[in-house]
Formats: sequence, C-alpha cells, structure tokens
Amino acid sequence: MYSFLNDYSEGAHPQVLEALVNTNMVQTVGYGEDEYCQKAKDVIKERIGNKNADVHFLVGGTQTNMLMISYALKHYQAVIACDEGHIHVHETGAVEGAGHKILVKPHVHGKVTCQMIEDICQHHTDEHMVQPRMVYISQTTELGTYYTRDELKALYEVTRKYHLYLFLDGARLGSALVLPDAPSLQEIAQNVDAFYIGGTKMGALFGEALVILHDDLKPQFRYHMKNKGAMLAKGRLLGIQFYELLKGNLYEEIGEYENRMAQAIREAFIKKGIPIYEPSSTNQIFVDLPQEAFERINKEFLVTPMGKIPGGQRIRIVTSWATSQDAVSALIQVIQEL
Repeated sequence: MYSFLNDYSEGAHPQVLEALVNTNMVQTVGYGEDEYCQKAKDVIKERIGNKNADVHFLVGGTQTNMLMISYALKHYQAVIACDEGHIHVHETGAVEGAGHKILVKPHVHGKVTCQMIEDICQHHTDEHMVQPRMVYISQTTELGTYYTRDELKALYEVTRKYHLYLFLDGARLGSALVLPDAPSLQEIAQNVDAFYIGGTKMGALFGEALVILHDDLKPQFRYHMKNKGAMLAKGRLLGIQFYELLKGNLYEEIGEYENRMAQAIREAFIKKGIPIYEPSSTNQIFVDLPQEAFERINKEFLVTPMGKIPGGQRIRIVTSWATSQDAVSALIQVIQEL
C-alpha cells in the first residue's frame, strides 16, 4: 500500500544524500562549529538579506518550538496560538512541560488572526493572569493553508503594538515559498522575530534551521540548546543538508513538486464532487469522504483519518519530494471510479 500519510516517510532527497555520502570521511569539529554549518549559515543569511541573524541547527520541529518558546518567555509568560496550532495539538505538552501556558482561540482557516491577538491581550490585563509575550504561527498551517505576505505583515504590526514576539514554525515552509502571494524568505525575516526553515518535511533526513532575528533573543542561545540536550555532536550532518537544500533552488523545487502532486489529487476530488475541507494550494489535502469512498481508498492507500463526519470520514493526504507520479495516477484512478 502506497503511503500518503506524511511528507517524511522516505529518507532524504538524493542530492542531499549524495552530499552526505561525499563528505562522509571528512573530519570536522563538532557541535555545529564546522565548515559545513558555517557555509549553510552564510547561505541562509544571504537568502534572508540579514547578515546579523543568528542561525542554529536543530534536529526536529517539536524540539525547535519548545526551545525557542521556552528561551524567549519568562516563567509567568505565555504564547498565543490557534486551537489547531502544532504546539497545542501535536507536541505532547512540550511547551507546557517547559512551564508555559498556551493561550488559544478557534482558528480561522487554520490561522491566527490579528483579532485573536487583540482579544487575548485585552483580556490578560494584570499580574493575576499569565502575560502574553509571544505569538506562534506556522507556514504552512496544520490544515494546509498559508499566510499571505499581507497577513504576515498585519500580524507583525499587531505584535509590535502589544510588545509580543512573533515566531513562525516553518516545518513545511517550502510548500508556501513557491506560492505567488506568500512571503519570501526575505519578507519573512523582515516581519518576524524568529522562524525556522524546515528540513525534516522538506527533503532532509532530519533537521530544522532556526533563524533568530530579534537581538534580545540571541545571547546565550547555545547554552540553552546544550542544557536541553539539543546540541548535536555531529552537527555537520545538519549543515551539509541545509547547504545542499538552500545553495540553489532545490528547496523551492521540492515545494513546487509536492504542491503539483497534491493539486492533481485535489482536482480529481473536486471533479468528482467530493468536498475539500479548507481548500489550499499546498501539499496537504483534507477531504470529506462518504464512508464507502473512504473504505475504497483505504484498501489501496495509507491515508490519515482525521475524524468522523456525518455519513463518512475526513481524511488527510500528504505529498512530498518523493511522492511517486505513478502512485498519484493510481489514486486519481480510484477517485474517478468512486
């Protein structure tokens, strides 16, 4: 059965794997202070147009979110997210385990809005409640939607108004970067205080590249990484991968490919008259299937059930750099026969 469960089922993009193999016998220093990590940092700083940014390489998304949020906040401070936010739903209380409350409001198409931030800040007015200090968003969202450049700028403005940090989770950032009205890397860097460039879900074996832009969040972050067990001894493995992904157009090519595969599947559902839940242009598809249709697809493909709906099942289908065009064609054939 072909898997459409996620975008990290396979290993690494062949170009990334080749770079790891070709450098395998080169000796380097550890803990991210090697030449490959430096080259990757230089490429990232050039692409975001900010030579003063700090860049740190970490292993996974939950680790990166917990580290950045727990570093930025004092014990009495909280982070704002929507009720579909990854830190709220899918990280097993990692942020809460670090001692910080997550303040949530119902999502709007998977996103945090300026009004949510306003409402929460106006409700938390004194020292008898936790103090909002950060807003967490993800690009793309848990529902496959994305923030346009205008939406990101508006969020950044409201966080300035309330003296909040804005932190962007970029686990699937490449899927959004290639969309015409989504912010570029430079525009993201101009409108957030920290963000990360996802690797695990974007063609790397593992890894996320955390970019810290706000000067108050830069000092001693490596101490925090080491204290939390997040400093990889073989840090070179992260630098090599991100340099390969970002030195040219590979990162964007992966985003374009996975979006194209997803769009072909999405269009097949639409032509069949099957409703899409939270329509988007990225590599995640959420569709509401009649029970019989769900059972038919589930016989041949691995998909993620997202919950019961009247008369059927909502599912998620995810494409990646490795998604087989033959598998997409086979799934489309099944959809057409439903």
